[in-house]
Amino acid sequence: MAKSELTTGTQAIDRASALLINILQSPTPPLLGALSRAHDIPKSTTSRILAALERQGLIKRDRTGAFLAGDVLTSFAREQNQDSMLVARMRPILESLAEKTGETSNLAIPGNGYVNMLDQADGQYLLGATNWIGKRVPYHASALGKILLAYSAVPIAAGRLEKLTEKTITSRTRLLADLENVRKNGFALITDELEEGLVAVAAPIRELDGRVIGAISISGPSPRLSHKDLTRIGVQIIDEIEAVQSMSYTKKSPLHKQELGKVGAA
Repeated sequence: MAKSELTTGTQAIDRASALLINILQSPTPPLLGALSRAHDIPKSTTSRILAALERQGLIKRDRTGAFLAGDVLTSFAREQNQDSMLVARMRPILESLAEKTGETSNLAIPGNGYVNMLDQADGQYLLGATNWIGKRVPYHASALGKILLAYSAVPIAAGRLEKLTEKTITSRTRLLADLENVRKNGFALITDELEEGLVAVAAPIRELDGRVIGAISISGPSPRLSHKDLTRIGVQIIDEIEAVQSMSYTKKSPLHKQELGKVGAA
C-alpha cells in the first residue's frame, strides 16, 4: 500500500471517529452543517462519512435530519447495563458459594462463540485457583456452557466440536444426550472436559418467562471434588439462586419484579 493511501485511510478513520464522538457527546442531536463546521471538513465529505456510519448502524437521523446514536450502539449500551445489573444481583450468591464450598464461583452469560465470563469470587484454596474472566471458554466443554446450550440460551454451533482433552465430548449425539441429562437434573457437570483435573457444576439463571439468561458455577480440582460433592453443590447453587431472587422480589414492587426476572432450575 502506498504511503499516500495509508495516510488518506488513517485520515478518514480519524474524521469518522471525531464525528461519531461529537454525535455521542452532543447534548442535542447535531445537524450536518454544524458537524461540518465544527470539524472543518467539507460538507460533502462530512455527508459521505456520516452515511457510512449510518449504514453500519452506528448513527441514525431523527425527524429533523439531526444525528444521534444508532441501534448498534444503543443496543450495546443496553446490554452492558443489563450485564452490570445481573452482576450486582448475583454477586452475593458468588461470594456465599465461594465461602461455603471453598471453591471458585463464576457467573456467565451467552457470548459470541464462547461463554462470556462476567464475574468471579475466589475460593480459599491456591490449588486450582484460576481467573476465568476474559478467557475463551467453549460451550460444549464447560458446565456453564452446557447450561446455556441445554436451555437454548445459545444454539449448538455448526461444525466440529473442538477436542480439548481426552474427556471432551466431540460427538453431537453424545452432547445432546448430555444436555438432556442437564435438563433432567437441573444442573450441569463436567469432569476433565475443559482441562485435565478440572471439575465443575453449574445451574441456570432464569427470567420470569422461563428463559435462561445466564448460569452460575463452582469449579475446582478433581482430587478435591467428587461426583457426590458436585451433585450436592449443584443443588446448593439452585437453592442460593432461588433464595436471593425470592428476597429481591419481596423488596421490589410487582413491576420491578418483572424487570428483574426469575432465576432457578427447571
